[in-house]
Amino acid sequence: MTLELQPRQNHLRQPRSLQGAYLVETAWEVCNQMGGIYTVIRSKVPAMTAQWGERYCLLGPIVNQDVSAEFDPVDDLSGPYGSAVKKMRKMGYQVEFGTWLVTGRPLAVLLHVKDLEPKAYEIRQRLFTDHKINLYHDDLLQNQVVCFSELCTIFFTLLAKEMNAINKPVIAHFHEWMASVPILDIKSRKLPIKTVFTTHATSLGRYIAMNDEHFYSSLSKYNWSQQAEYFHILPLAEIERYSAQKCDVLTTVSDVTAKECKEFLGHEPDVITPNGLNIERFVATHEVQNLHQQYKSEIHEFVMGHFFHSSPFDLDNTLYFFTSGRYEYKNKGYDITLEALTILNTMLKKAKRKQTVVMFFITKRPVWSINPVVLQSRGVMGEIRNTCEDIESQIGKRMFYAAASEQRNLKLPDLNNMVDDHLRLKFRRILQSWKSDAWPIVVTHNLKDDNNDEILGYLRNAPLVNNPLDKVKVVYHPDFIDTTNPLFGIDYGEFVRGCHLGIFPSFYEPWGYTPLECLARGVPAITSDYSGFGDFVGRYYPDHEQYGAYLLHRHARKPSAVAKDLAIKMFNFADLTRRERMQQRNKAEDLAENFDWTNLVAYYNNAHEKALIST
Repeated sequence: MTLELQPRQNHLRQPRSLQGAYLVETAWEVCNQMGGIYTVIRSKVPAMTAQWGERYCLLGPIVNQDVSAEFDPVDDLSGPYGSAVKKMRKMGYQVEFGTWLVTGRPLAVLLHVKDLEPKAYEIRQRLFTDHKINLYHDDLLQNQVVCFSELCTIFFTLLAKEMNAINKPVIAHFHEWMASVPILDIKSRKLPIKTVFTTHATSLGRYIAMNDEHFYSSLSKYNWSQQAEYFHILPLAEIERYSAQKCDVLTTVSDVTAKECKEFLGHEPDVITPNGLNIERFVATHEVQNLHQQYKSEIHEFVMGHFFHSSPFDLDNTLYFFTSGRYEYKNKGYDITLEALTILNTMLKKAKRKQTVVMFFITKRPVWSINPVVLQSRGVMGEIRNTCEDIESQIGKRMFYAAASEQRNLKLPDLNNMVDDHLRLKFRRILQSWKSDAWPIVVTHNLKDDNNDEILGYLRNAPLVNNPLDKVKVVYHPDFIDTTNPLFGIDYGEFVRGCHLGIFPSFYEPWGYTPLECLARGVPAITSDYSGFGDFVGRYYPDHEQYGAYLLHRHARKPSAVAKDLAIKMFNFADLTRRERMQQRNKAEDLAENFDWTNLVAYYNNAHEKALIST
């Protein structure tokens, strides 16, 4: 039986039952940008601090030095959190206490994992004796996890004494298996702390889905321990399962993942806590269009540098599609996207459409370096721009002088005569060095495992390799996009705003931030009903397509049929007029506003209330 969700409206006032309680959220991603959970924790902070104030604290590990960039230490150790930190320091542990440098500036406690690394084997033995978790591998991550869990248990033991002294309840909320081991100690030692465990995706689900296209139809048939042994993740699966069964309240992010919890964790979630964002709305709707135009021009410059040396096309009739996320070829739906692009290319050519579609694949892969050809082309584009600006400046000055000097002849002077030989020669030489008959390359970087890359392999075999006659062009960018990126020079959010459509036909996606991030930036997106976000939208927003949220149905359907449907949706989107696309950009923001944390924090309040009254 799955849990039902009902969208809620702006619940920033904290329920009375929680107003005397303290809340500690524990996650591996506190001040530590590792993945999607970082976005969940960080973006939720303003809504949490608005309700909890200084009764709210985040607890995380120090496993790398990058943490210091997001953390601001404080000297004041008053209050229950500061007192617990002071006592840990007296015991000889390195503990950082301060605020996370994000909107809301929440209190944060960071624990130095290295303090206990010499005792990792001893801690693993204790966890087996006390909780039957067999952490048999001397694995770096597992050792870090057990050391962090031991430090967390010490912190919560001290905090419980502080809270008992002021007669206040405390709730400990743990995210994912890497942070959840203390739940087992809290329960076995009968500490007066209520526990909430959120699994954002089950470890087993992610592994099995990558290897079994019948994953969802076979959920009830899997033996969790056998599957965990097969994929060599038994300790992870045990931690998740035992944490889910021992916690006071289990939550997950979507109804899709709730089914996994029931089968793999032996516990159906008590509450579903969908993920949100801080949705920034503009007072004037034209701001959405202005930002789209601004960042689209930045993408134009990359596209001209990448393609125009051999096969230019009309940028006014060009659409930018993209997909992004972790490199999981089938889970993220890259296989479906590639097949759909091949079909779309045929459809556009057959219909003799003027449009060109440039599709970007943005996903991190091991690379040697940026391809020198791509980097050189980008550099030459800069030279062309500078030379054109010099010519423009020279013509402007000479034309002004000619116009002011002329008394009777009101005709426009010959502009060619206003450019001196030096700039003419420079202009011609740059263009000659840049122009080429070679087709634009597909991948922007030199991949370390070029021959076994599935995306590149498909593109070569299709073939979809930027043939000048093709209407679909592809840019495979196996790296992050940020302002330090020499190829784009804008950050990821700005890149998204400059695109026209996001493509995310995921097979396994417990929630799916990428389509929501698109909508929040006024960019329509295609997602699947296998993703938590897509499932949510399909259930509660029947007119979602009017708002630019396109839903691709994958349940019990063959990949080839799904790919064909995706191609049709992309083809139909390309058929929209510019005005229709502008209207969708504004409506996309309207839909995204429902996923602002000021609305969705109510689900967390529900989980915390349930924890307080649990026995």
